[in-house]
Amino acid sequence: MTRAMGAAMRRIHVGNALSAFGLGFTVPYLYVYVAQVRGLGAMTAGLVLAVFAVAALIVLPFAGRAIVRRGPRPVLLAALVTAAVGALSLGLASNSTAVLLAAAALGAGQAVMQPALATMIVDCSTADTRSRAFAMQFFLQNLGLGVGGLIGGHLVDSTRVDSFTLLFSIEAAVFLLLAVVMATVRMPHSPRIEDAPAQSAKGSWKRLLGNRAMVQLCVLGFVLFFACYGQFESGLSAYGVEAAGISTSALGTALAANTLMIVVAQFAVLRFVERRRRSRVIAGVGLIWAVAWVMAGYAGLGHGSQEMATAAFVSTYALFGLGEAMLSPTVAPLVADLAPTGMAGQYNSAFALVKQLALAVGPAVGGPLGASLHAPYIVTFLLFSLGITFLALRLGRRLTAVQDQPWLGRSRVVARGGAAAEPVVAEA
Repeated sequence: MTRAMGAAMRRIHVGNALSAFGLGFTVPYLYVYVAQVRGLGAMTAGLVLAVFAVAALIVLPFAGRAIVRRGPRPVLLAALVTAAVGALSLGLASNSTAVLLAAAALGAGQAVMQPALATMIVDCSTADTRSRAFAMQFFLQNLGLGVGGLIGGHLVDSTRVDSFTLLFSIEAAVFLLLAVVMATVRMPHSPRIEDAPAQSAKGSWKRLLGNRAMVQLCVLGFVLFFACYGQFESGLSAYGVEAAGISTSALGTALAANTLMIVVAQFAVLRFVERRRRSRVIAGVGLIWAVAWVMAGYAGLGHGSQEMATAAFVSTYALFGLGEAMLSPTVAPLVADLAPTGMAGQYNSAFALVKQLALAVGPAVGGPLGASLHAPYIVTFLLFSLGITFLALRLGRRLTAVQDQPWLGRSRVVARGGAAAEPVVAEA
């Protein structure tokens, strides 16, 4: 990595931390703000959370193409300004229409930040440094979310509207500060498709769908996010409260254990996974999460003491954190290495779209199941975790040696943004 790439990467990491800080600063308090502080009711508050997901699903297909044609930095700057406008408007909105429009702007802006920042990491890293760069991104994102949520919780007062207005105003200022930081980033030259004809947008999606390894990775990604992230604040928490009798303070401890595991284990895990096949690392995550669901099953369906149930439930979240720490230096770099030259933005946006779909479907399925059908809930997601292992091993048969074992390519020049060509592998 050159000195210029290193300087750019440091600013990108600052950007990741600030964007996560802004997200953690307000999102945990959205429901209370809309439903109670503004007095708009539970229905409107639920719609606001749905609007976040819908806005992301709408803009991400266009974001990928824009990143490919214009580069990630201009797209990121536009997303930051949009998010800042949405955050400030949300803090000032007093009726349902204004709240929903502001939420749409904030959700769209935040959704586009992820693939834009990921593509900037790809452009400023090499095959040797990419896994470590994405591990650092994940570490800083979790740190930013935790710090943002902690500070935000001390600023808000559910009896004072102006405390929430201050909260959203600070979030808007953070996004604008991040825009200033990102505007100073000197990106290295990377391939762009600036002169492609209009119809090539359809062609680029067709080409992506023709990359069977990428399609399999997207299916695997959907299951990963559906079976883990999509359950954190919906199905698993509902199951813990209803089946295991977990208190709200113990639930907070479980979430803290998840974050602490990521922060403590991230770079120790990185050393372990850097010399392992990516497909087998992901398969190992499926097995770890299967153990996590067994622990959750014991917490709610076992006949131990309340203390044992609580310990098992907290362990579930910690095991999820260990799996997340293994995935961060594995999945995102693999998306980049599957992308043909100049198409990293398209592939990052496609994978972000899959993630948003999983995060939208996961709570809708897991919430009611976890709250009322306790044994079927555990069995269902135990099977999903084992399915992760199966899908990962199947994906490994379609990857090239360098894509699955990136250290093999250290002696050769690898095109920025992905492998030089898509693999030609016989149908498994």
